[in-house]
Amino acid sequence: MSVSAPAANRPNTRAWILGTLLFVAMAIVGLYIVKWSPYWGKAHIAAATHSIGSSIVSGTSATPPAAGWSAARGYAFAYFNAVWTAVVLALLLGATIQVFVPRKWLLQLVGAANARSAAIAGAISLAGMMCTCCTAPIVVGMRKQRTSMEGALAFFLGNPLLNPAVLIFMGFVLGWQFAAIRLASAVLLIAVVVAVAHRMGAALPSGEVEAPSFELAPIERPDANFRTLSIAWLKEMWNEIVAILPGYIVIVFLLGAARAFLFPPGLTLHTNGILPTSLVALFGTFFVVPTAGEVPIVQTLLAHGMSVGAAIALIITLPAISLPSLYIVRKVFPPKVLAATFGIIFVGGVAIGSIASLFVR
Repeated sequence: MSVSAPAANRPNTRAWILGTLLFVAMAIVGLYIVKWSPYWGKAHIAAATHSIGSSIVSGTSATPPAAGWSAARGYAFAYFNAVWTAVVLALLLGATIQVFVPRKWLLQLVGAANARSAAIAGAISLAGMMCTCCTAPIVVGMRKQRTSMEGALAFFLGNPLLNPAVLIFMGFVLGWQFAAIRLASAVLLIAVVVAVAHRMGAALPSGEVEAPSFELAPIERPDANFRTLSIAWLKEMWNEIVAILPGYIVIVFLLGAARAFLFPPGLTLHTNGILPTSLVALFGTFFVVPTAGEVPIVQTLLAHGMSVGAAIALIITLPAISLPSLYIVRKVFPPKVLAATFGIIFVGGVAIGSIASLFVR
């Protein structure tokens, strides 16, 4: 005769389902308001006008404003005006995935350190359409739930690089060759990053691979109720705000102030060699732009004489990662993995831009 487990230790399947549905509903409603609906309208504008606005770096000019407080303030205002709703949604989702989604279910989906988890996470990222910084708080929540590095990295890079809306904007504004190169490059670079992270993870102690986390997700705890879950959610929201926003804001201000040094016309418009292309790709890798911001930046620079190779390097490196996004996820990935990710994106941008320049006119 079997003895049933004590009621207090039995999983509360009803609570798990409701918690997961809460997260899914928040994601669907939030993404519709912040991403899906606005991008539907912007796609029609791109098709009709072959433009989605002016460059956030330099407006309609090839010359960014002089470095200083005015440049920092102007860029930060324009950037946060473009992303603040997505940042709020990302913070909400990052806290909710930690508290209301059962770890058991999340790990079954993207918890294994293999290509399957990476593929699933990459496919899910197609719905997110977020820039790298807005994706980062969600990735932090995933990693605290012990999802694999492979899955988290595929989601982290897939959101900005595989963004279907941006590919459509790019096709109408820059040409479908650019969109095709961006898509193929994105798939290749994400696969390389995941493969390298997998190899590095296998060689690292488990304590360096696994992010700090709860013993159980709050929704899975035997004493979980509305009060305890609410407290846990508010705690995680506060932890995110304190850990992310101050440094994030400061880095955006600094990058905005330095635009004149990072994208001077003497570099961006004269990039017919490997060294100038490498510098453009390097600055693109750590600079930060809102979702689809790379499209008008490249459109403006091409109109002023930028080479195709440098333009392709920028459409790959600008959205993929940035200093602020690396800052946000710094505690949930081993430093060596983040360094390798930066290097792969940078080298990939240089190589793909240089090769594509031989064929694209």
